[in-house]
Amino acid sequence: MGKNLKEAVKMLEDSQRRTEEENGKKLISGDIPGPLQGRYENGCAYFHEEEREGLAKICRLAIHSRYEDFVVDGFNVLYNKKPVIYLSAAARPGLGQYLCNQLGLPFPCLSRVPCNTMFGSQHQMDIALLEKLIKDDVERGKLPLLLVANAGTAAVGHTDKIGRLKELCEQYGVWLHVEGVNLATLALGYVSSSVLAATKCDSMTLTPGPWLGLPAVPAVTLYKHDDPALTLVAGLTSNKPADKLRALPLWLSLQYLGLDGIVERIKHACQLSQRLQESLKKVNHIKILVEDELSSPVVVFRFFQELPGSDPVPKAVSPPNMAPSAIGRERNSCDALNRWLGEQLKQLVPASGLTVMDLEVEGMCLRFSPLMTAAGLGTRAEDVDQLVDCIRSRLPVLTCTLQLREEFKQEVTGTAGLLYVDDPNWPGIGVVRYEHANDDKSSLKSDPEGEKIHAGLLKKLNELESDLTFKMGPEYKSMKSCIYIGMASDDTDISELVETIAVTAREIEENSRLLENMTEVVRKGIQEAQVQLQKANEERLLEEGVLRQIPVVGSVLNWFSPVQPSQKGRTFNLTAGSLESTEHTYVYKAQGTGVTPPQTPSGTRTTLRLPGQKPFKRSLRGSDAVSETSSVSHTEDLEKMEQLSGRPEQAASGAHSPEPQPGVPSPQEAEQTGTVQDRAQRPEGDRPQVEEPENLR
Repeated sequence: MGKNLKEAVKMLEDSQRRTEEENGKKLISGDIPGPLQGRYENGCAYFHEEEREGLAKICRLAIHSRYEDFVVDGFNVLYNKKPVIYLSAAARPGLGQYLCNQLGLPFPCLSRVPCNTMFGSQHQMDIALLEKLIKDDVERGKLPLLLVANAGTAAVGHTDKIGRLKELCEQYGVWLHVEGVNLATLALGYVSSSVLAATKCDSMTLTPGPWLGLPAVPAVTLYKHDDPALTLVAGLTSNKPADKLRALPLWLSLQYLGLDGIVERIKHACQLSQRLQESLKKVNHIKILVEDELSSPVVVFRFFQELPGSDPVPKAVSPPNMAPSAIGRERNSCDALNRWLGEQLKQLVPASGLTVMDLEVEGMCLRFSPLMTAAGLGTRAEDVDQLVDCIRSRLPVLTCTLQLREEFKQEVTGTAGLLYVDDPNWPGIGVVRYEHANDDKSSLKSDPEGEKIHAGLLKKLNELESDLTFKMGPEYKSMKSCIYIGMASDDTDISELVETIAVTAREIEENSRLLENMTEVVRKGIQEAQVQLQKANEERLLEEGVLRQIPVVGSVLNWFSPVQPSQKGRTFNLTAGSLESTEHTYVYKAQGTGVTPPQTPSGTRTTLRLPGQKPFKRSLRGSDAVSETSSVSHTEDLEKMEQLSGRPEQAASGAHSPEPQPGVPSPQEAEQTGTVQDRAQRPEGDRPQVEEPENLR
């Protein structure tokens, strides 16, 4: 196995040597063939699977370079003069902890450099504060060891001022390491000055796999160092053939793509980002959070709405005249809307590779990084145009939802039985809770009766098939249930929505109470019927006498003097809630219907709607809009519907007070005449012999 690996490595080295001899170029150990040649000269390469592994090896190399006795004395050298590694506040999370774990250093060896707060980008390293931190560490007897700069931060793709950082590192003898997604633009012919300055750094880490859409391709760390012994101790070089074969997948992929293929993929990703950035500049209520560099392959944007008394641009320092609670509520509300927008766009345009992230200052934002996703997802210019169209189509919903929130709050506050729940993290018009009669307002624990009412209310609201979305959930964990109402459009009738919620919840509560009362009445009726039947049985025994209960004697007595049995039972009247005898049922062979219960009044708001109009939509009454395909306006349709709805009422009122016409008998007279004729024509034998009770007529 080892013999075959040595032969394979030897064949690769011979092939590279022949190619470079033909081109008249000098072979540089570890160089990557491709567009980076000529950008980063006299550098060596280290291939690794973990992206952060190369930086850990570079830190170990810097420690061996600055501490000459580290190999002999070990930790004692570091204890006497502690090393300091400087990381930007915008660095990817967990990087400092990973370095300390790999190097065996305590966390105080890390120094977090703040970003700009007054001038420049809020994601760029503050050079003045960095210089002050370095001076303070030198005065305390520490050793500034290494600085990690960003050529495209992990969040928004901003690039530090690498040229100025390089001058500062040379002044204090600090190793400068650069990483970031913008390093991919070094393969292009046009490169920004800040990214081009990265070619002068001491080391850099490249991730060509995501850039080019190549799976299972290792990352590369390029570095400049003249001592091969220290690089061997640091683990950047190895004599094992298996370690040298790590570069084989990358080398084969680059050979397959060629120089033109590599440049074309990176150029395509940059063009997609620039296309989206130029399109978003023309869209209202969209703020772009990206530096003014034409070569930046990352676009970060967010939705904002300038409301009265609010600032559309988030600031690190809040205004002194604005309460902190109001600032937090406004930011959480805007973050919820941006989170909803991001989820919608990811579902509508999955090929865009859009991600939602939470920034410390700006809040919830949307990131479009085609350099990391376009090659794998196959993103095209048409996908970018579709993404912009979807953003434009969702903006009216976002703006209307923000405007309707205050109206919804006022309507709920002014409606009895409803409680407005302030939840700024919900991306909708609001949250409401129904307070039933037995609701304990002082307690926030879960209420089973309230959960039952809210579950029925949610079912009723979803059955209306409106454009609004309704969800049920607790305001907080293990607390009372609420109804969450989703996004709304400009034609949403908030008053009708709130009234429908209140009336429906009240009806559900009343029906549940009626069912509980009926259950209790039926239970008591059954118990009372059992007692009455037992009492009637005892009375029957007393009437018949003791002799009739003896088997033989009772039969003889019943034969001589039979007893007329009376079938008596009990019937339960649900309307009256009382027990009644069944004697009339057996005698007259007819069951009394009892009193007809009154119709339950319905409190549902009856709103006249046009054909096809969904609930909670404002009607077009008073508008001059007339359909192009019909000569009848929407207003005339509503008037016709009102006339049709008014006819039954007029007919009902006319039935109660009819005007008698001459020569035509009234309905009462006709009924009496028909009854007399029926009695006269009926034979004497067909007439009933038993007179009906007065209550059954």
